[in-house]
Amino acid sequence: MNKPGIKVDIPGFGKIEIQNVLTDYTGTLAFNGRLVNGVKDRLLRLAPLVDIYVATADSFGTAEEELKGLPLVCRRLKGRHEDVQKQRYAAELNPRHVASFGNGNNDRLHLKVVREAGGLAIAVENGEGCALEAILNANLFVVGAVNALDLLLEPTRLRATLRF
Repeated sequence: MNKPGIKVDIPGFGKIEIQNVLTDYTGTLAFNGRLVNGVKDRLLRLAPLVDIYVATADSFGTAEEELKGLPLVCRRLKGRHEDVQKQRYAAELNPRHVASFGNGNNDRLHLKVVREAGGLAIAVENGEGCALEAILNANLFVVGAVNALDLLLEPTRLRATLRF
C-alpha cells in the first residue's frame, strides 16, 4: 500500500490505523439505490488516504452506475450468504486495518470481524433503517453516510466519541 492511511490514538480505546475502507452500498452509502448527496465528495477525499471497497448485494441494481468513475473497487455479491461473503472480504483486507460500514443484517459479520480485530466498525443509519445486529457488532452508530465518512476525514471526532 502506498497510501498514508488514517491514524488516530484514542485514550482507553487504542490506536487505530486504517488502510482500507470496506462499506456496504444499499442503505449505507445510498438511499433508495442512489448515492446520498455529499457521499461522492467524501469518497473522493478519502481515496488518496485509503483504499476503498464496496461489497453489496445491490438490492436496487444501481450501485455500478452510481459508483462509476470513483476510485474504488465494487464487488457485487451473488447468491446466498451475503453476510459470510462480506465477512470473508473483511478478513482478506486485514480487519485490524479496516474501517467497516454497514446497516443491514448482512453486514453484522463483517462489522464484527473488524471490531474484534481492533479495526473500526461503524453501523450507519441512512434513512432505510439499521439492523440491531449491525449496531451490536459495531464500535459506534452514526446517522448518515456523510457523518460516518467525515469521522475518517476528521479523526479527532473518533477520539472524542470512543475515548474512555
